Amino acid sequence: MDGYTDGYLAPQAPSGESATRLTPMQLKILKGVQSGRLNKQIAFDLGIAEATVKAHMTALMRKLNVRNRTQVALAAQSMDRMAMERLAG
Repeated sequence: MDGYTDGYLAPQAPSGESATRLTPMQLKILKGVQSGRLNKQIAFDLGIAEATVKAHMTALMRKLNVRNRTQVALAAQSMDRMAMERLAG
């Protein structure tokens, strides 16, 4: 059962290390996803093509070791929580 839940690979909580490997554009897109925005809305906000957002989403999913948009948003929340804990010391 290592890492598996009901036949699906369980997402790993992102480490601070994975957050540091994200590019500035990936972080902007991550924030858009976390806010519940669609790819089209994120593209408009950032002044880039929707296809570019999709490419960044694919890279984000790989880097965060997740399989879908919901898991990307959950990973973003986890990263925010870890950052707040670090600041609280």
